[in-house]
Amino acid sequence: MSIETPSRILENLATTVLTFDTDLRLTSINPAGEMLFEVSAKKILGYRLDELLPQSRRMVKTLTETLKSRHPFTARGVRLKLPGARGITVDCTVSPLSDNDSPETALLVELTQVDRLMRLARDESMLDRQAANRAVMRGLAHEIKNPLGGLRGAAQLLERELPNKELREYTRIIIHEADRLRKLVDRMMGPHQPLQKQPVNIHEILEHVRQLILVEVPVGLTIDREYDPSIPEFEGEPEQIIQAVLNIVRNATEAMQQQGMIRLRTSIERSLTIGQKRHRLVLRVDIEDSGPGIPEEIQEHIFYPMVTATPGGTGLGLSIAQDILAKHGGLIECCSRPGPTVFSLFIPLESDHG
Repeated sequence: MSIETPSRILENLATTVLTFDTDLRLTSINPAGEMLFEVSAKKILGYRLDELLPQSRRMVKTLTETLKSRHPFTARGVRLKLPGARGITVDCTVSPLSDNDSPETALLVELTQVDRLMRLARDESMLDRQAANRAVMRGLAHEIKNPLGGLRGAAQLLERELPNKELREYTRIIIHEADRLRKLVDRMMGPHQPLQKQPVNIHEILEHVRQLILVEVPVGLTIDREYDPSIPEFEGEPEQIIQAVLNIVRNATEAMQQQGMIRLRTSIERSLTIGQKRHRLVLRVDIEDSGPGIPEEIQEHIFYPMVTATPGGTGLGLSIAQDILAKHGGLIECCSRPGPTVFSLFIPLESDHG
């Protein structure tokens, strides 16, 4: 039986392993580290730590202190800013090395990216909350619609008995308001019919929505596109996907007060887990706007019904969109700060939901 050499083991590790000398210059990096930094070892060997992580001063300070104290340390959930403005979250272990280990190496740094694990936990929690929310809404809808039906029927009977036209106007108001509330409850529940699946081309969907919005807002709004033409069709219901995308784009338009830019971007995610199911290929649609951002206090709740930051809004658009994506085996995520807000739609390309 052959024994793996240390260098061979490092090459096959999924964890990033870096070594630094006493001046905190990079002396080695394994392939996982090259993937993390998106650069080859040849280009960055010899770089100082503060050149590798110019925007992560706390990390630089911590490693400098470890070099002096010679005490190892481990930190969880460390946020690092990489070159190119990429931000990642890692678990970090730093081990000082003795002079006997390697005269040119003083520190061993291990970085394990945990963004994906955090995202999985967050998405699973969100999907659980959405399922619980839908169950509550179904029960609430039943309790509201039953008496509304009785109220509407009684108003219709009363209208027939009233001789005075002015009095009948009151019963018409009752009937109108009962119908309005029923429609509101139906909208809160979202589409409840089984999916009528057929091949869906996501770029045709996005172009359709783009044209609709530009007809509604012909001046002051720009909708840019960055499409991946290699994305295949998937099985879904086009009308529902249109509704989900339209809800998000309309929200973006309203948030920007019909002035600004929206970017529609498509790409493929590989080996992505949604809920508790791992998918080989997942379609990703990013809808990015240049608006003011979503208030921080409601960001965790924006997919709940009746939650909105738009004056006069119903707060149903995002809830309905999330429900539509869930029926297609996908989900919607949001990343918002002042300036860009990005809604990301994920739809499995081998979905068997319906």
